[in-house]
Amino acid sequence: MKKIDKDKSAHICVDMQKILAEPTEWSTPWAYKILPQIIALTEFDPEKTIFTRFIPVLQNDKAMGMWKKYYERWECMTLEKINPSLIDLIPDLSKFVPPAVVVDKHVYGPWVETFLHQYLQKRGVNTLVISGGETDICVLATVLGAIDFGYRVILATDAVCSSQDDSHDSIMNIYKSRFSIQLEVHDTEKILLHWEK
Repeated sequence: MKKIDKDKSAHICVDMQKILAEPTEWSTPWAYKILPQIIALTEFDPEKTIFTRFIPVLQNDKAMGMWKKYYERWECMTLEKINPSLIDLIPDLSKFVPPAVVVDKHVYGPWVETFLHQYLQKRGVNTLVISGGETDICVLATVLGAIDFGYRVILATDAVCSSQDDSHDSIMNIYKSRFSIQLEVHDTEKILLHWEK
């Protein structure tokens, strides 16, 4: 693994919110198991961390296109039905904000409706370390968007999780094989060893 230039890199932590970590319909049991690795990546330099948050619609009839069908299935997870505090980051991570920043989104990826790409470009970032959940949905959308924009993308294998173990294992295999040229897959310890101070 080649060195990661601290001045040209950032850590994107995807959707590590109470809505995934607590007992909800979207509960992801591995969220707390990967938390120590996410904290380690964040502690390296909190100013280099961007936390994304998935924000459900207020009501299912407010969704656009096929998201209406999605929220018909998940009406119980709309903002009018859940405790609003569930959209907050896991408390062990929210303590890093600021200097870490938060980017809110209403879709899987953080690239369509946010300022994220412009924010990274203004800071001269060309390398992204990605962690969070879920490996096969929002992490996937974040990774693919980053690849499309031409970033060097490094996925922290022990700092991502899914609510579906089989799906997690399958997408990890795809990350390692199909995207081997545009995606680096390493554990947190190795990433931190190669991240220049």
